[in-house]
Amino acid sequence: MPPVETFELVLGLLAVVVALHWAARRVGLPPATALLVGGGAPAFVPNLPTLALDPELTLVLFLPPLLLDGAYFTAFGRFRRHLPGILSLAIGAVVFTTFAVGVVTHWLVPNLPWAACFALGAIVSPPDAVSARAVLEGVKLPRRLSALVEGESLLNDATGLVLFRFAVAATMSGLFDAGAAVSSFLFLALGGIAVGLAVSAMWVFVVKRLGEQTLIIMANTLMCWAAYIAGETLHVSGVIATVVAGLVLGWYQHVILPARVRLRGSSFWHTLVFVLEALVFILIGFSLRGVLDRVGGIGAVTTTMAIPILGVVLTIVVARFAWVFGTDGLLALLRGAGLKRARPLGARQATVLIWAGMRGVVTLAVALTLPEAMPGRDLMLVTAFAVIFATVVIQGTSLGWLIRRARPVDVDAPAKMSLPASEAAIARARAAAVEANAYAADGTLIHPQLLAEYRRRLEITERYAADADKFMSGIQTHFDVVLTSLAAGRAELIRIHRAGLIEDEVLHELERDLDVEEMGVILQRGE
Repeated sequence: MPPVETFELVLGLLAVVVALHWAARRVGLPPATALLVGGGAPAFVPNLPTLALDPELTLVLFLPPLLLDGAYFTAFGRFRRHLPGILSLAIGAVVFTTFAVGVVTHWLVPNLPWAACFALGAIVSPPDAVSARAVLEGVKLPRRLSALVEGESLLNDATGLVLFRFAVAATMSGLFDAGAAVSSFLFLALGGIAVGLAVSAMWVFVVKRLGEQTLIIMANTLMCWAAYIAGETLHVSGVIATVVAGLVLGWYQHVILPARVRLRGSSFWHTLVFVLEALVFILIGFSLRGVLDRVGGIGAVTTTMAIPILGVVLTIVVARFAWVFGTDGLLALLRGAGLKRARPLGARQATVLIWAGMRGVVTLAVALTLPEAMPGRDLMLVTAFAVIFATVVIQGTSLGWLIRRARPVDVDAPAKMSLPASEAAIARARAAAVEANAYAADGTLIHPQLLAEYRRRLEITERYAADADKFMSGIQTHFDVVLTSLAAGRAELIRIHRAGLIEDEVLHELERDLDVEEMGVILQRGE
């Protein structure tokens, strides 16, 4: 495809993304489902050009920023607290599912070598960070459950990739060394952690010395690719390196990045992630046509591959069910035996955790890297697509309904300070700082209005902390009046600009002040 046509195609896809995202919101579907189905529809329209994804480019283009974004916003305290459960899912569940899929595939397709069956299991076993984020957007989960789902999706790709590489090598060579596989996994994981920490240290060093807002935002953006490419270049896990870098960035950005950089950078970053996340799903759907053409069309799939594909899809759900409920049952037994640190999820949270295992871009990209001579390659490609569609469309669409029906209970102990109490603590610290600097050396009050203002803010905040519900019921009308005054001020600003009374520079400066104030009011209202 010529470069100009490629660019026009990308523009067209972005327009389709906007339309499908809007339509999904209107009908109440997860946007990921609409994008995947909308992208896959052209696969069944005759005479349309085929779009082929380069698997290596897909991984390096889409995966690092989406992984970093997930790690950046991960609650690090909960991530660390629930790390054993996360590793149980990211390693144990992936290995167990790989084995289960391999056994079922060999039973359904006896002429397929065992190693090739396990390669298929490694392709479809890890739930995907991108799919989990996209489907869970707007869904509120208990804190522990949220930490498990997010942490699993960030770390399990490394397990799946190691299993896949060894299964493919065993298929092509006929040799497999379990000890080498375990040592390789440890090397990849520990090496990925080291690379992630090294890139993070370099980021801290660079950002402290840049000074310019745009340069800092660019450095933050490049960090994800720097960590991933450095990890892959050094033959360790680029996935883990990116996740570690994202966790460090999320932890230290509060003390390293200036407020103006966070405000500007977050807007840019959210837009970038939205575009990449949406393009991932629509490109997955678009690339289905090439796979169907390769295997002889949808008719060939339904007549020769339907049973193995259905068997794999059911196996990944049953295997996840067995692992989650099995480990949760073990925790219940240990707690009953007196081990207080063992805290089972319970049936409600376990059920939601099982149904949250969506597959996505990693499953597709890994499947596309299969060697041409790989036995069963066509079956693996079609199965990978079927698993993605089944988990994102069926599980993703019904997850919200399941959460509402199951009503999982948040059993994590709440934080020691509530939001109102935290705001009161901040207000006291700010008022104390103003109090200490409001007087001259001879004791003369030099900032009376500022001191009165911060004393008033402290009084209001402490009344809010004492009874938040009662306070907020009365303050909503206050916010409504403030927003009305902002709208009036903005209308007057536009009027005097359109009348030619002020320059554009003045318009932009005053409009920014109004926007910042409006954003503050909206955040206080909790919108």
